Amino acid sequence: MARALSLRSATAADMSWIHELRHRVYAQELGQHVPNAEGRLVDGLDGDNVYLVAARGADRAGFVSVTPPWAGRYGLDKYLSRAELPLLDEADVFEVRLLTVEPDARVGAAGALLMYAALRWIASRGGRRVVAMGRADLVGMYRAAGLRPVGRTVRSGAVDFEVLTGEVAELSRCAAGRHAATLARLAAGVDWQLDTPFAPRPDGCEHGGASFTAVGPDFRTLERRHEVVAADVLDAWFPPAPGARAALAEDVGWVARTSPPTGAEGLLAEVAAVRGLPPGTLAVGAGSSDLIFRAFGRWLTSTSRVLLMDPGYGEYAHVTERVIGCRVDRFRLRRDEGWRIDPVRLSAAVADGAYDLVVVVNPNNPTGRHAPAAELREVITAAPARTRWWIDEAYLGYVDPAESLAPFAARDPRVVVCTSMSKTYALSGVRAAYLVAEPGTAAELNRWTPPWAVGLPAQLAAVAALRDPAYYATALRRTHELRRRLAADLAAVDASVTVEESVANFLSLTLPWGGPSAASLVAECRHHGVYLRDLSPLSSAYEGRTVRVAVRDTGENGRIVDAFRAALGELRARPCAVPGVGAAQ
Repeated sequence: MARALSLRSATAADMSWIHELRHRVYAQELGQHVPNAEGRLVDGLDGDNVYLVAARGADRAGFVSVTPPWAGRYGLDKYLSRAELPLLDEADVFEVRLLTVEPDARVGAAGALLMYAALRWIASRGGRRVVAMGRADLVGMYRAAGLRPVGRTVRSGAVDFEVLTGEVAELSRCAAGRHAATLARLAAGVDWQLDTPFAPRPDGCEHGGASFTAVGPDFRTLERRHEVVAADVLDAWFPPAPGARAALAEDVGWVARTSPPTGAEGLLAEVAAVRGLPPGTLAVGAGSSDLIFRAFGRWLTSTSRVLLMDPGYGEYAHVTERVIGCRVDRFRLRRDEGWRIDPVRLSAAVADGAYDLVVVVNPNNPTGRHAPAAELREVITAAPARTRWWIDEAYLGYVDPAESLAPFAARDPRVVVCTSMSKTYALSGVRAAYLVAEPGTAAELNRWTPPWAVGLPAQLAAVAALRDPAYYATALRRTHELRRRLAADLAAVDASVTVEESVANFLSLTLPWGGPSAASLVAECRHHGVYLRDLSPLSSAYEGRTVRVAVRDTGENGRIVDAFRAALGELRARPCAVPGVGAAQ
């Protein structure tokens, strides 16, 4: 029986073969380079590239390289200036280079699988655009894969190349649609060893973590929840307030069978009283996602232009790009600036009034940074009147309720503040949220709110929770203590790993270059029953190296630390990928 074709990251042992194959193909076969006595072609980007290899056992069939944006340069820079090819200055552009297959493997699946592997690797690192040089005589093959010429031709040696590009999301849809049957056939016979799944999620968004999959989404094996540490989702580690638990448990039969108040009138009145807001400025939903889908679906179309923070909560990109089809730009937050929102840069970005909507999650998920309310208010006040602002304050309870922009939103028709009761009130399971807007905007959204949008269990629990601020103040103080202790314990495991605390109920771990990727760490920790979140798909700013960890209770935090320690040891004992920028396990 023929051995399966494997796809994997290149190791140091592969590099001599890669250099030798490049010489045979690009110097001797295609005449792009002058043959040399060493019989090897070494590229100036070798330290910046990621190499993916196709092989059957010890027999290597081919390779492809990917140059990530954090390398700071591309192979195309040798042929065209940035003025001639300005797309190279865009964020999140990955270059696919040097697809090279051994002559005796060119009639098989190696070439197609290598191209697909490059696409999946790029998507898993937050890439949004691909650029490549394709041989002019093979443009039809690249078009079939979804790539399009940009109108630039370059010559390398004796060979003409077209410059090609494509959106990662569109290329992925093309692969899953037009080439679905081919991919299914290839998947059945490939040994996929990369740290990203062979097939992407159908809708391109994780919508939370994977831990419930381990528990069992058919609910027949819920006892597994005691074996799994769900640190990949940001649900509260503590239970809801005693009054909320009593409201749910006191007469379960009645709560389950009884239709709730149609418009959640009691919940709205409680929110208005607790927050000191006019009732006419409120709208409720079954969680913040309900409100996001409802509001954005009313306000935006495929011609709308939206600005998102990057990194930022993935649901906003999903709704605006994949559901509605808006034109979406990113306001890049910078690691070297502590991931803060620079008000001067943000003001400049919105000054021309081009945006229909700007979304700010504050405190931000996943960076965990909080922008002072006064700074945001000043930016919004100075912004053009046509731009609407959506402020997501799901994690504000971990900072200070006085920092809320809700009173501002109740007066300014350009601003809406959305508040989930999942994270700080421990009500993720019952789904309750509300937004604050000036009365006209709130009335419009309420007209499009179906009756009974929030179930009776959620209404009862939310009202009871709002009536017990002392309980939650204690729980949130304890969360900060647990987070600080977890951060210290994780930092003590390995000094080369950077631990960054947030202001909320999570922290992040950034792995050093030349070692395991974030995806491989997450996968290895799952073998220990611990689920973490790989942040790489959210943004290329994370460079494939950052993991988010939710704060749990003392016992589960101990399991997280133990799993992290064990996973690092196991990963570092395996053969490593080529060290340098972009190295991946």
